[in-house]
Amino acid sequence: MDLMQLTAVRLSEKIKSGEVTVKEAAEASLQAIRNKEKEIHAFISIDEEGVLRQAEEVQKKIEKGEQAAGPLAGVPVAIKDNICTLGIKTTCASRILHNFVPTYDAHVVKRLKDAGAIIIGKTNMDEFAMGSTTETSAFGVTRNPANQEHVPGGSSGGSCAAVAAGEVPCSLGSDTGGSIRQPSAFCGVTGLKPTYGTVSRYGLIAYGSSLDQIGPIARDVTDCAALLQVIASHDRKDSTSVRLEDYNFMSALKDDVAGLKVGIPEDYFGEGLDQDVKERIFEAAEILKSKGARVEFFNLGMVEYAIPAYYVIASAEASSNLERFDGVKYGYRSEEYEGLHDMYKKSRTEGFGPEVKRRIMLGSFVLSSGYYDAYYLKALKTKALIKHSFETAFKKYDILLAPASPSTAPRLGASLSDPLKMYLSDIYTVSVNLAGLPGISVPCGKDSKGLPVGLQMIADCYQEKTLLKTAYTYEQNRGKK
Repeated sequence: MDLMQLTAVRLSEKIKSGEVTVKEAAEASLQAIRNKEKEIHAFISIDEEGVLRQAEEVQKKIEKGEQAAGPLAGVPVAIKDNICTLGIKTTCASRILHNFVPTYDAHVVKRLKDAGAIIIGKTNMDEFAMGSTTETSAFGVTRNPANQEHVPGGSSGGSCAAVAAGEVPCSLGSDTGGSIRQPSAFCGVTGLKPTYGTVSRYGLIAYGSSLDQIGPIARDVTDCAALLQVIASHDRKDSTSVRLEDYNFMSALKDDVAGLKVGIPEDYFGEGLDQDVKERIFEAAEILKSKGARVEFFNLGMVEYAIPAYYVIASAEASSNLERFDGVKYGYRSEEYEGLHDMYKKSRTEGFGPEVKRRIMLGSFVLSSGYYDAYYLKALKTKALIKHSFETAFKKYDILLAPASPSTAPRLGASLSDPLKMYLSDIYTVSVNLAGLPGISVPCGKDSKGLPVGLQMIADCYQEKTLLKTAYTYEQNRGKK
């Protein structure tokens, strides 16, 4: 039995019943990583000694009955390398943080450890989460397990590829403009971006603070719900963290969408969308309709303004957040320099990659005197209008259906030559972050080249249960049509 082919919930059930030990599960994950990493390169750091030590401790707790209740007890979980882990390097896939070892765990990592999960290692990503292909990492590219000549998406490409390749049953990513949903679609796994504030960002190295959100990546909707149930909680160390009345997300997993009102934004299905992707989304809508949902098209509006507003706001916040990495307070310091100013200049020049520098310069420009009103303030007003468009839509619909990306995974190297084209590939995901909404990408078939297609479902704020129920119903019935 290949333990890494089991879902996280199923693996944990076998561990808790005594059929499999925690150490056997951890070693199966480490062996899968050894077998596949040469081709996939999903990981930046793996702490084998630490993994086996964690496995031994969790096994003792399970045998004593202290860790029997959690849905992820004993399950190996991979963590995106922009989430802090005590004693394990957290590099953000950047040379400037190549030797940073945090002295604390992010809130989500602590929640996972408390639930008995095993932190297997840190996954590759676009540098500081800036990119859509996991090709801007200072540690080399990650390849898509579905076809190694293609990218896995970004910026959580390593986390998605690790799950798709069977190296771990589930992982954590972060989503600033679609960084969980887009690579999940490209790799054929399920990824959830929760409502902003549902999961603590304490310990997440910030890219765009008003947009970033940590979320689960797994093989199916059930594992996503289980992982979200573990990591979601109110955290006093994060001022944007929200206290919810109910965190039992697994209770939403019901095969029932009768009476659900589903809207399809017709402005998402115009020019630029691949025909294969369009057909798979419409087929998914038919499945929900056959289960009793009421599906109709409508005009969402403001779609063409989402990309410029997102990149102005995200770049402005990035230029501010990355100011601290200067070779003095944090980060790599150049070995040769003359004076303080030269040291700052050379450290940041040598430490940051081209895409990060591009966004820092763009962000500094839109925040500069004379341009703030023309760009940044206008982008904030556009953000408010986009949120209003969604609020209007959710007065009529429970769920919105959309593509996760205009196309399936491009070939390696095809996107980096044209950054603007790469930015436009985020057109169906960035609005969700600007409005703070929850969204999920679920596999919904393949294109003519055999590459996975992702179906994105979007719900109103704090309606994760409706989102999970709809995704679960689709998942249970997609093979029956």
